[in-house]
Amino acid sequence: MKEEIISNLDNPRQLEKLYRDNKTTFKREFNLIYPDIQEKFIAQIWNERLNFEKEEISWGTGNELTFIIVASIIAGLIAKIPEFALIEGAYFYPRNLAFIVFPLLTAYFSWRQKMTTKKNVIISGVILISFFYINSLPNNSKSDTLILACIHLPLFLWAVLGYTFIGNSLKNYHKRLDFLRYNGDLVVMTILILITGAILTGITIGLFALIQLEIFEFYFKYIVVWGLAASPIVGTYLVQTNPQLVNRVSPVIAKVFTPLVLTTLVIYLIAVIRTGKDPYSDRDFLLIFNLLLIGVMAIILFSIAETSKHSGNKIGMILLLSLSIVTIIVNGIVLSAILFRISEWGITPNRLAVLGGNILILTNLLLVTYRLSKTTRNRNEIENVEKSIATFLPIYSIWTLIVTFVFPIIFNFK
Repeated sequence: MKEEIISNLDNPRQLEKLYRDNKTTFKREFNLIYPDIQEKFIAQIWNERLNFEKEEISWGTGNELTFIIVASIIAGLIAKIPEFALIEGAYFYPRNLAFIVFPLLTAYFSWRQKMTTKKNVIISGVILISFFYINSLPNNSKSDTLILACIHLPLFLWAVLGYTFIGNSLKNYHKRLDFLRYNGDLVVMTILILITGAILTGITIGLFALIQLEIFEFYFKYIVVWGLAASPIVGTYLVQTNPQLVNRVSPVIAKVFTPLVLTTLVIYLIAVIRTGKDPYSDRDFLLIFNLLLIGVMAIILFSIAETSKHSGNKIGMILLLSLSIVTIIVNGIVLSAILFRISEWGITPNRLAVLGGNILILTNLLLVTYRLSKTTRNRNEIENVEKSIATFLPIYSIWTLIVTFVFPIIFNFK
């Protein structure tokens, strides 16, 4: 992209085509080379166009705002199905929680991407099959495969959302990274919305309590449930129409949390050694180790995606490299503990699912760490780090599909 921009500085039409084909990549690569071409008038124009910060909040088009309002109402209605249909919440929510938000977000991006009818039919079919499948599984609370399917189905629907987000650029790894950035920005925006909602809830209930009107039950039953269901949809809308709202927040979070998580992880490993705790005999401790591993892996991927967008610095890359190395150590401990438990007590759906997931994470981490080690010497290698991340996203998606749809069958729904 850099070479194409430089070679087409005197060709405005081709520059515009490059920009429209991949706006995020164009902006990033242009900003990297701008110091070398800033004397050219066309470069100055593009710099102002790409980096002009809007102060006002955009509310998108009328159709888009209507779409979001309707989607938010539908999300609330889906969340209230147990009450309307007299279905037990303990049965409905573990199986269907992901259907409250993911299909609506998928529809939103399908509409924005102007996807073909054929692709929309395929996506709708996948979501409907998933819905009927998960709700047709035997209602056995002790079934490991049911629990695994309920855990992995949201991840599979997340992958379907990613497919829709990427649109017609499935092989474009920059678009896959854009999807990761969107998820990070969405988490930030949704948390802000929920914090604001919690403050408003406290104030509202308090005000009505002052005049001896108890609205606690009504408010939580109708307002809070709808607000929780709608918050990711509204957050997505705000992130997509006003990227400047979190463009500066997400990189700061990435920079702050990387050293904090690294320090915490190192201290925790030392504490584990000193206390004599081990995941080989303690199942709950192994579960915590796995959750820790998944959380840290998510932070690494998000931090690299944000760092690459802003071209990063050497210290940031060294911190990410250190965090990746420590995470590999944690992964190695978890993997050896799982193999130990399998050798001692045999294969179960849970052990096999965790084993497969950890092997994927370890392989991905090794590739990312290798690329990061090169980046500390040559910043241009960051592109290979991005490819290491983007290449693995479809592989994770395939694994979630296997655990969700194949495990219950091969293990006879046990």
